[in-house]
Amino acid sequence: MEETIVLTGGGSAGHVTPNLALLDGLRKNGLAAHYIGTEDGIEKDLAAGLPYHSIEAGKLRRYLSKDNIKDFFKVFRGYRQAKKILKDLNPRLVFAKGGFVSVPVVWAAAKLGIPAVLHESDYSPGLANRLCAKKAAKICLSFDVPHGYGEKAVVTGSPVRASLLSGNREEGLKFLRFTGKKPVLLIMGGSLGAKAINEAVDGCLDALTEKYCVVHLRGKGHMNTKLADMEYYRQYEYLGEELANVFAATDMALSRAGANAVFEYLSLCIPSLLVPLPLSASRGDQLQNAAYFEKKGYAHVLQQEALSGAALPPAIDALFADKEKLTAAMKASGTLTGTENVLKVICESVR
Repeated sequence: MEETIVLTGGGSAGHVTPNLALLDGLRKNGLAAHYIGTEDGIEKDLAAGLPYHSIEAGKLRRYLSKDNIKDFFKVFRGYRQAKKILKDLNPRLVFAKGGFVSVPVVWAAAKLGIPAVLHESDYSPGLANRLCAKKAAKICLSFDVPHGYGEKAVVTGSPVRASLLSGNREEGLKFLRFTGKKPVLLIMGGSLGAKAINEAVDGCLDALTEKYCVVHLRGKGHMNTKLADMEYYRQYEYLGEELANVFAATDMALSRAGANAVFEYLSLCIPSLLVPLPLSASRGDQLQNAAYFEKKGYAHVLQQEALSGAALPPAIDALFADKEKLTAAMKASGTLTGTENVLKVICESVR
């Protein structure tokens, strides 16, 4: 008979897809997953097919705002809703991937004596995980960086969907309608898109497509209707099942430096040019992720302040020139995926 486990996390794909990477392994270990998220969050779409339970979640801010009071009551209502759901489900464990929705769920689990395991993808922990850390049984880390968690911390790496590791290059080229005569450059801005990257790419497409086949995932609502598909350029809002084969056809990537993305590139040994979100638009996590991967020799970094249509082509050329060296460093790391490591922590932590 299968036991129940609750997965939670949301707000962006980065707080959801690592949960989905665990599903096959959970089933093999006799654990049936339910998902707790918000009603209108991206997690509801991504977790389609799982039993889904909605709660309220308030935004957690590091600064004073008149909305803090309103969101405090949302968190409190979410806590009460999560507590009722957990009482009804009586899960063996809660696995939380971060994002605001995870906080009331972990707090409710602690109140009910249900163990919780957290996963932190980034170089430095996000606010949601910091608020949940004291109530967690274990905290899985993607980066080997101490955060004062003591024996709770386990360096696991980041879960990567197995399907992404089994793509077929020829099928990817066929889907993209590319011949394979030019290197394939994959451009990704994350699930929410990346306006700065999109604009820089649009400003130098002729230069890029002269040397490379360009696959551009622009993000939902960010398609450029003025750009008809050129011979060496393909644009999509996002890719679903086709992404694995497109990854297999990819020679290098231009991307934000979200933890999920950089660990997927590492698992697939895809050299990348990372354009991290600046401090003006983030807490600095992508800057830290990018600096770590650059120091390890897995990626090049171009700061957003230096990003432009003029700067991008030579930066891509430099990445391509360094491709073999970067690929060798990633292969030598021995890092494939943290999925099995995280599953081990979960199975050892179930009550």
